[in-house]
Amino acid sequence: MPTPIRWPLTALLLLAACTIENRTPGMAKGDAIGAPPSINAPDGLILGTAADADTLLVDVRSLDSTILVDMRYRDSSNFTGAPLPGYEANRALLHREAAAALARVQLSLRAEGLSLKVLDAYRPVRATEAMVTWATATGREDLISDGYIADRSRHNLGVAIDCTLVDLSTGAELDMGTPYDTFSDAAHTANAVGQVAVNRLRFVTAMAREGFANYDKEWWHYSYVVTSPLRFDVPIR
Repeated sequence: MPTPIRWPLTALLLLAACTIENRTPGMAKGDAIGAPPSINAPDGLILGTAADADTLLVDVRSLDSTILVDMRYRDSSNFTGAPLPGYEANRALLHREAAAALARVQLSLRAEGLSLKVLDAYRPVRATEAMVTWATATGREDLISDGYIADRSRHNLGVAIDCTLVDLSTGAELDMGTPYDTFSDAAHTANAVGQVAVNRLRFVTAMAREGFANYDKEWWHYSYVVTSPLRFDVPIR
């Protein structure tokens, strides 16, 4: 296998700039989140109510019905091999500000003959806890320490999304080099060559234009900053 060639410096600077611009005080890198002051959650994170969720979380397809959705944690097609609790429908929910930004991404991609396919978006707290339980039960605590599984996730806030790109003319996903939820260096966004590097850079650029920052260990994972987000454990129905 050839030695991976890093992207040009300008592309790496774009990744770094997006990550810095979209990080707020109290947030760690990747999927994990810091702990703002709280009045009602034992671990320091504010837990929103079902009424809050109805106000703040939006089905992305209600803003653009052409966005494709294949929520991988609703069935066994994910790294745990089983459905995760809280995923009861194939619906992608996001904080309303992030959802509006994602709809703008989709509009620009459609002009290029592409579409987003969402693999995960808002994630109930119970599902995040199930991931941590799985990692512990299977002896894969390294996935937690290495930053692939977080016990407190931006997904719980509705400000993180896992997705890929689809060619509208063929219906095929673009080659991103690895399957979704590949826990290895091969999935690191800048660790690519040839057409895979081109596809990943195209993806990062389209998302960054609307304020989404990529997590450099996962080509599919993006986050969006909103002010004072709430964490939710409301099932997806």
